[in-house]
Amino acid sequence: MSISVESIAHIRLTVQNIERSRAFYEKVFGWPVALEVPPDADDETRHQLGFLYGGVIYRMNQGLIGLRPAGADTFDENRTGLDHLAFTVGSLTELESAAAHLDSCGAVRENIKDIGPSYILEFRDPDNIALELVAPK
Repeated sequence: MSISVESIAHIRLTVQNIERSRAFYEKVFGWPVALEVPPDADDETRHQLGFLYGGVIYRMNQGLIGLRPAGADTFDENRTGLDHLAFTVGSLTELESAAAHLDSCGAVRENIKDIGPSYILEFRDPDNIALELVAPK
């Protein structure tokens, strides 16, 4: 027997500095906040939302992505765990627009690459987490 899944429900990334990472992800992606502990939350609400660990969860078109503060380690895709995280865009034109947007955000990025069945655009977040945008051919 195997488990049948349809998609990823959510991913949460650990980051060094939640304010810096929030600024980056909100500027680059503009996702709406789905869940966070309000600054004026009472003790019961803070306890109920304790699983956020002082982080935030964003709503994407499909699924959720969260950020959680977790120490000072720098991301390394050559260590066990996450290698990179890739998001799809609709076309090469959208990928080219994304490259210009990343430049305007000051993000470190590679050039768009033709990898055969698709195009990719690789870039890094403030914690050096490897991110990709992928466009079909």
